[in-house]
Amino acid sequence: MKGKSVVIVGGAGGLGLATAEMMAARGARIALVDRDAAALARAVERVKASDPAALGIEGDVTTRDGAEALFGQAAEALGRVDSMVNCAGIYPRKPILEITDEDWNASFAVNVRGTHNMMVAAVKHMRPRRDGRIVNISSVDAFKAHPQNAHYAATKAAVVSLTKSFALAFAADQLLINSVAPAGIATEKAKAAGFMPELVAANPLGRAAEPDDIAEMIVFLASSANRYVTGENVVVSGGYIMV
Repeated sequence: MKGKSVVIVGGAGGLGLATAEMMAARGARIALVDRDAAALARAVERVKASDPAALGIEGDVTTRDGAEALFGQAAEALGRVDSMVNCAGIYPRKPILEITDEDWNASFAVNVRGTHNMMVAAVKHMRPRRDGRIVNISSVDAFKAHPQNAHYAATKAAVVSLTKSFALAFAADQLLINSVAPAGIATEKAKAAGFMPELVAANPLGRAAEPDDIAEMIVFLASSANRYVTGENVVVSGGYIMV
C-alpha cells in the first residue's frame, strides 16, 4: 500500500475506518467519504495518526451526480486514486412480511445504487491509466436464508453480482474488482445493538470477527500485491458459511 492513494466510502466507522487505519499505517494516502459529518471528523483525526494528510469528504452516494462529485473531490485532493473500497451500507432488520416499499428502496439506494454509482466514478478515473483496484463489501447473508433481514441479504447478493459484472466489463482495462463477504463483525454498532451473543454463538470459531480480521483481506485485494484476482467474492467468515 505504500504510496497508494485510496478512497474509502463509508469510512467514518466500523470496517471502513479499520481498513483506513490499516492502509494508512502501511503507507497509503487516504480520503474518507461518509454522510455522517461528526463521525467523519472523528475518523479523519484517527487516520491522521499515520497519514497526516488524510481528508474527509461529506456527502451522499445514492445519486449518480452526488457520487461523481464526491469521487471528483477525492481524486483532485489525492492527485489520483489507485484503489477504492465501498464500505457504505445500512443493516436493516425486519420480519419478511413487514418489509415495506420504503424499506426496500432505502436498502437498495445505499447498498446497491451507492456501490454502483461510486464504481462508475472510479472506473472512469482508472481506465485511462489501465490500473486500479476496487473492493466492495458484500456479506455471507447473500448466501444464507435470513427471514429477519431478507431485504439486506438481497442487496448483498446484488453487490456480488454487480462486482462480477464490473470485473468482466473492465478486465481488459486491467482493473481488478472484487468483493469481500464477512460474517458478523464486532463493530461498536454491533456491540451497542446487542448482536454480539448472536454473532459468537453462530460462529464455529466461537468468536465474531474483529474489524481488522476483515480489513486484512480488503487491504490485500486493494493493494499492488493483488496482481491476478478479479471478479471474486472472498468469504471471510471464520467458518460461518459452512454451517
